[in-house]
Amino acid sequence: MNPRPRICAAIVAALALTIGAAGCSSKATKDDSPDKSSGGVKTGNGVTATSIPLGVLTDLTGVYASLGKSVTQAQQLWVKQTNDAGGICNRKIELTVRDHSYDPQKAVAAYTELEPKVLGFVQFIGSPFVAAVKQRIDTQDKGLVLPQAWSASLLGSPYIRVLGATYDIETINAVDYLLTQKLIAKGDKIGHVYFEGDYGENALAGSKYAAQQAGLTVVEQKIKPTDNDMSAQVAALKQAGVKAIVLSAGPRQAASLVGVAAAVKFNIPIIGNNSAFAPQLLKTAAGPALAKMYLVAASTLPIGSTEPGPTKLAKEYSAAYPKDGLDNGVVAGWSAATVYGEALKKACTDKNLTREGVDKALLTIKGFDNGFGITHDLSDPKAPSTRESVIMKPDLTVPGGLKVVQEAAVAKAAESYTPGS
Repeated sequence: MNPRPRICAAIVAALALTIGAAGCSSKATKDDSPDKSSGGVKTGNGVTATSIPLGVLTDLTGVYASLGKSVTQAQQLWVKQTNDAGGICNRKIELTVRDHSYDPQKAVAAYTELEPKVLGFVQFIGSPFVAAVKQRIDTQDKGLVLPQAWSASLLGSPYIRVLGATYDIETINAVDYLLTQKLIAKGDKIGHVYFEGDYGENALAGSKYAAQQAGLTVVEQKIKPTDNDMSAQVAALKQAGVKAIVLSAGPRQAASLVGVAAAVKFNIPIIGNNSAFAPQLLKTAAGPALAKMYLVAASTLPIGSTEPGPTKLAKEYSAAYPKDGLDNGVVAGWSAATVYGEALKKACTDKNLTREGVDKALLTIKGFDNGFGITHDLSDPKAPSTRESVIMKPDLTVPGGLKVVQEAAVAKAAESYTPGS
């Protein structure tokens, strides 16, 4: 009942030649002698006696531009604070940022350029793009990547580590929330609008599993990241008589889907995965409908939470970037940076700032809590760091535009589910 996540055919075709070329050239150019001594600490891949270089592969001009900007700036803030406090292992952290515009060829080209120069990647937005270089990372490069991508297809790699619940588990938790709140019931149809490719198809696997367990029927609507008008999808789902919709796409699709549904008086709950919202939407024509009809699932408290962790980060981020608003990309970027930093500190203690040393250090991180509502366990590469999701609702009066309606929890159906099955 649960198809294995796969990279869409168009992306495979676009990337095949690029990946092949990258696999041949990178090995020859990168540092193959990571055991050089520097202050008694083994170093490699750009690490010097004074610096630790990390790569950022983000989207600043494409589908997830607002998210990418927030993630990147949060990580730059973490770097500044870390360096101001003395760095890690007596070294300054250096970030090199590349914007891939959510374009497959640009994403792989940017990875190929930076890979020999950096110890690893603290950001890589786009499940399809990460999946496209996964084999190369696992067999050749072996540098730690903490992606802003949650596809179950990335599990199993000791080097690409999913920080949070995978899309399928997150979707099971989302559907369970609709059930427990009696917004849907056994026998109902639910719609699922999803991006083609790893992200959407992995989320679809979750909705199908949840539907099977609860006696629901899923009505599918596959879209492309370039599809911004959801009129046809709303019409099809309304005709099908669905009682709720799951959205596994981007903020633009969320605004269109909810706005169109409200306009045709199709007033049903719509719940999105963690990357399917941006607070800027609340100031558009779709804002009132989003506040009324929309929900979001994620593996973190929102930046507008009154808990100490989000409150402190919101204050510091706003001080650093006073012209920019708050959103959950800030939390995602900060969370990945703090986990990467923890791995670097442990690797330093082991006197091994090579890729191998950082990879081993990550496996020792259990029960990591950086103050955002969920504890992460990075000791098992085959498992996501958590199965819990927080359910949130848009609210224009809250910084970051989201308020918690259900604290972190895991659905019974998600407890025994095997991600990617």
